[in-house]
Amino acid sequence: MYTQIYILRFPKDTSDQPFVYKLVKEYDLEFNILKADILLQREGVMILELTGGSKSSVKAGLDFLRGLGVKIERLAARIRRDDEQCYQCGACTGVCPVGALFIKRPEMRVEFDAEKCTGCSLCVPICPVRAMEVSLDRDSVLPEETEV
Repeated sequence: MYTQIYILRFPKDTSDQPFVYKLVKEYDLEFNILKADILLQREGVMILELTGGSKSSVKAGLDFLRGLGVKIERLAARIRRDDEQCYQCGACTGVCPVGALFIKRPEMRVEFDAEKCTGCSLCVPICPVRAMEVSLDRDSVLPEETEV
Protein backbone atom coordinates (compact mmCIF):
# COMPACT_ATOMS: atom_id res chain seq x y z
CA MET A 1 0.00 0.00 0.00
CA TYR A 2 1.14 3.54 -0.76
CA THR A 3 -0.12 6.41 1.41
CA GLN A 4 0.58 10.14 1.20
CA ILE A 5 -1.06 13.34 2.40
CA TYR A 6 -1.81 16.13 -0.08
CA ILE A 7 -3.03 19.70 0.02
CA LEU A 8 -5.52 20.24 -2.82
CA ARG A 9 -6.42 23.75 -3.99
CA PHE A 10 -9.54 23.87 -6.12
CA PRO A 11 -10.43 26.61 -8.60
CA LYS A 12 -13.95 27.94 -8.09
CA ASP A 13 -15.31 26.28 -11.23
CA THR A 14 -14.48 22.77 -9.97
CA SER A 15 -16.00 22.98 -6.48
CA ASP A 16 -19.12 21.11 -7.62
CA GLN A 17 -17.28 18.17 -9.23
CA PRO A 18 -17.64 14.65 -7.69
CA PHE A 19 -13.87 14.14 -7.64
CA VAL A 20 -13.67 11.97 -4.50
CA TYR A 21 -16.21 9.56 -5.98
CA LYS A 22 -14.09 9.23 -9.11
CA LEU A 23 -10.89 8.70 -7.10
CA VAL A 24 -12.58 5.74 -5.41
CA LYS A 25 -14.43 4.24 -8.38
CA GLU A 26 -12.04 4.85 -11.26
CA TYR A 27 -8.64 4.80 -9.53
CA ASP A 28 -9.40 2.38 -6.65
CA LEU A 29 -8.06 4.81 -4.04
CA GLU A 30 -8.99 5.11 -0.39
CA PHE A 31 -9.22 8.58 1.10
CA ASN A 32 -9.30 10.29 4.45
CA ILE A 33 -10.34 13.95 4.48
CA LEU A 34 -8.25 15.56 7.20
CA LYS A 35 -9.51 19.10 6.64
CA ALA A 36 -11.68 20.81 4.04
CA ASP A 37 -12.93 24.28 3.22
CA ILE A 38 -14.92 24.07 -0.01
CA LEU A 39 -17.91 26.21 -0.95
CA LEU A 40 -19.79 26.32 -4.25
CA GLN A 41 -18.41 28.85 -6.73
CA ARG A 42 -15.44 29.65 -4.49
CA GLU A 43 -11.88 28.46 -4.39
CA GLY A 44 -11.46 25.59 -1.97
CA VAL A 45 -8.74 23.84 0.00
CA MET A 46 -8.68 20.25 1.19
CA ILE A 47 -6.07 18.20 3.03
CA LEU A 48 -6.54 14.64 1.84
CA GLU A 49 -4.77 11.42 2.71
CA LEU A 50 -4.76 9.08 -0.30
CA THR A 51 -4.00 5.36 -0.16
CA GLY A 52 -3.64 3.14 -3.18
CA GLY A 53 -2.35 -0.30 -4.01
CA SER A 54 0.67 1.27 -5.68
CA LYS A 55 2.41 4.57 -6.25
CA SER A 56 1.22 4.55 -9.87
CA SER A 57 -2.47 4.29 -8.90
CA VAL A 58 -2.12 7.34 -6.62
CA LYS A 59 -0.26 9.18 -9.39
CA ALA A 60 -3.06 8.40 -11.87
CA GLY A 61 -5.65 9.81 -9.44
CA LEU A 62 -3.57 12.95 -8.91
CA ASP A 63 -3.20 13.38 -12.68
CA PHE A 64 -7.00 13.24 -12.93
CA LEU A 65 -7.26 16.03 -10.33
CA ARG A 66 -4.65 18.13 -12.14
CA GLY A 67 -6.77 17.76 -15.29
CA LEU A 68 -9.59 19.50 -13.40
CA GLY A 69 -7.27 22.39 -12.58
CA VAL A 70 -6.61 21.33 -8.99
CA LYS A 71 -3.23 22.44 -7.64
CA ILE A 72 -1.57 19.71 -5.58
CA GLU A 73 1.13 19.87 -2.94
CA ARG A 74 2.39 16.87 -1.02
CA LEU A 75 2.34 17.36 2.72
CA ALA A 76 5.32 15.59 4.22
CA ALA A 77 4.51 15.53 7.90
CA ARG A 78 7.19 14.46 10.30
CA ILE A 79 6.36 12.10 13.14
CA ARG A 80 8.64 11.91 16.13
CA ARG A 81 8.62 9.48 19.05
CA ASP A 82 9.76 10.50 22.52
CA ASP A 83 11.60 7.31 23.52
CA GLU A 84 11.76 8.33 27.17
CA GLN A 85 7.98 8.78 27.37
CA CYS A 86 7.09 5.60 25.43
CA TYR A 87 6.43 2.64 27.70
CA GLN A 88 6.29 0.04 24.92
CA CYS A 89 2.56 -0.77 25.04
CA GLY A 90 2.41 -1.39 21.27
CA ALA A 91 -0.94 0.37 20.71
CA CYS A 92 0.58 2.40 17.86
CA THR A 93 1.69 -0.70 15.97
CA GLY A 94 -1.92 -1.74 15.38
CA VAL A 95 -2.85 1.46 13.56
CA CYS A 96 0.27 2.12 11.48
CA PRO A 97 -0.77 1.43 7.86
CA VAL A 98 2.78 1.15 6.51
CA GLY A 99 4.58 -0.77 9.25
CA ALA A 100 6.77 2.13 10.37
CA LEU A 101 5.84 1.21 13.94
CA PHE A 102 6.35 -2.46 14.69
CA ILE A 103 7.20 -4.86 17.50
CA LYS A 104 10.73 -6.22 17.31
CA ARG A 105 10.88 -9.84 18.37
CA PRO A 106 12.04 -11.56 20.51
CA GLU A 107 12.78 -8.40 22.55
CA MET A 108 9.13 -7.27 22.26
CA ARG A 109 10.28 -3.65 21.81
CA VAL A 110 8.28 -1.13 19.83
CA GLU A 111 10.49 0.17 17.01
CA PHE A 112 9.90 3.24 14.84
CA ASP A 113 11.30 3.37 11.29
CA ALA A 114 11.05 7.05 10.33
CA GLU A 115 12.03 6.26 6.72
CA LYS A 116 8.87 4.17 6.23
CA CYS A 117 6.61 6.72 7.96
CA THR A 118 4.20 8.59 5.66
CA GLY A 119 3.16 11.12 8.29
CA CYS A 120 -0.47 9.98 8.42
CA SER A 121 -0.45 10.67 12.20
CA LEU A 122 -2.81 7.82 13.13
CA CYS A 123 -0.38 6.88 15.90
CA VAL A 124 -0.58 10.27 17.63
CA PRO A 125 -4.09 10.09 19.16
CA ILE A 126 -3.86 6.34 19.94
CA CYS A 127 -0.75 6.68 22.13
CA PRO A 128 -1.90 6.65 25.78
CA VAL A 129 1.16 8.59 27.00
CA ARG A 130 1.40 10.96 23.99
CA ALA A 131 4.88 9.79 23.07
CA MET A 132 4.14 10.34 19.36
CA GLU A 133 4.19 13.90 17.98
CA VAL A 134 3.44 15.33 14.54
CA SER A 135 5.30 18.28 13.10
CA LEU A 136 3.96 20.24 10.13
CA ASP A 137 6.17 23.13 9.16
CA ARG A 138 6.76 25.19 6.03
CA ASP A 139 9.60 22.89 5.01
CA SER A 140 7.23 19.93 4.95
CA VAL A 141 5.12 21.18 2.01
CA LEU A 142 6.51 19.98 -1.27
CA PRO A 143 5.53 21.67 -4.57
CA GLU A 144 3.24 20.05 -7.09
CA GLU A 145 6.10 19.14 -9.39
CA THR A 146 7.68 16.95 -6.70
CA GLU A 147 7.50 13.25 -7.47
CA VAL A 148 4.43 11.56 -6.00
